[in-house]
Amino acid sequence: MADNPFADFSLERAIALRWALRDIQARRLKMSPVSDDDLRVLSELGLVELRDENPVLTHAGMAVLSG
Repeated sequence: MADNPFADFSLERAIALRWALRDIQARRLKMSPVSDDDLRVLSELGLVELRDENPVLTHAGMAVLSG
């Protein structure tokens, strides 16, 4: 994985995707639902996976937020 998985996105899109990761990590999905498109992109990047129909961060997703 590249150092910045959001490098190919616009700044606004990259910020939105990073916030989506934070919302998933903090389990704020009822208050701040993540769009299906954001989930698809994050999943394709290998940052999120679905477990029991709920999105969770992968190790790569956690690394993006901690780095």
